[in-house]
Amino acid sequence: MSNPRAGKVAERIHQIIARRLDKGLRDPRLGFVTITDVRVTGDLQSASVFYTVYGDDATQTDTAAALKAATGMLRSEVGKQLGTRLTPTLEFIHDELPSSAEHLNELLAEAKRRDDAARELAVGANYAGEADPYEKPRTHEDVAETDDFDDEDDDTELDDDFDEEDEDGLDEEELEDDEERA
Repeated sequence: MSNPRAGKVAERIHQIIARRLDKGLRDPRLGFVTITDVRVTGDLQSASVFYTVYGDDATQTDTAAALKAATGMLRSEVGKQLGTRLTPTLEFIHDELPSSAEHLNELLAEAKRRDDAARELAVGANYAGEADPYEKPRTHEDVAETDDFDDEDDDTELDDDFDEEDEDGLDEEELEDDEERA
């Protein structure tokens, strides 16, 4: 709510309706109701009252009917105690948040079970390659231990093509071919 007054009015409506439902209504269909949230429009003309009901589907249906029947009485109660020029219309909406939160908890529990199973499988597993496949930077000591700078022991032949190139990057054979064509 961007309007701070709407937030205060919503809080006050929440308190008024919760207190009135706590006192009880004369409707036997009303179950154990908890007001979870109230949202008021910016012009303070209508209020959405979110509620939860403890019980099965039949209890929730009966409670929804009881709240719909008691909307006029609850609106007049809000109008008396709110003290505003216009009393907002009330709309009671069953809050699905607890059931969706329970569903999320079930999904999190399933993910935890799968993580535990994967962790148990990983206990005796070996790496497919090296344990640490990343190449480490070589230190000066590593270079001194592995590289011998003795040319006598080195049996590798150098590529002679690089020695025969001139300043154009052409080797002798290419130069001869160029001279013959010219």
